[in-house]
Amino acid sequence: MSRIGKKTIELPVGVKVAQEGRLVKVAGPKGELSAVLPLGVEFVQGERAVSVRRLEENRMGRSAHGLARTLVNNMVTGVSKGFEKGLEIAGVGYRAELNNNVLKLVVGFSTPREYVVPQGVAIKIEKQVNILVSGIDRHLVGKVAAEIRDLRKPEPYKGKGIRYAGEKVRRKVGKSVGTK
Repeated sequence: MSRIGKKTIELPVGVKVAQEGRLVKVAGPKGELSAVLPLGVEFVQGERAVSVRRLEENRMGRSAHGLARTLVNNMVTGVSKGFEKGLEIAGVGYRAELNNNVLKLVVGFSTPREYVVPQGVAIKIEKQVNILVSGIDRHLVGKVAAEIRDLRKPEPYKGKGIRYAGEKVRRKVGKSVGTK
């Protein structure tokens, strides 16, 4: 039995879950999300809790069990609390600004890099070097944060670039003049 899959999902106040075939819809105070459950699992709804049960004891059923439970749990958490991912910009003169859903990043290139923020994600900038990506869909928030980070990954010699909040960049020693 999957350790993650057998856990029940407690529904916070104001969150409603509905099922139509394999499609699960979750609505809450922050919005509404839906996902299609993988084959081999069944959605069981209680009064204030939901759970996922596998239908088959084969490899696909076991692997889909934990996945389905995690998908539903992420939707419940997203519509009740939401998700956030922080980014930090390091480098002299590096900064970010937001204009009409277009994130403009000055990160050491000859021209500023622009990133169009997709629907369903909110970006907040603090002190021009801290970016907070937030939204109700965990997958979309992580994807947007990764795409912004890919515009200028942190380099190992001086540590300049865009990194996740709290990320440690492994630094390398630069060239040294050898003495003979």
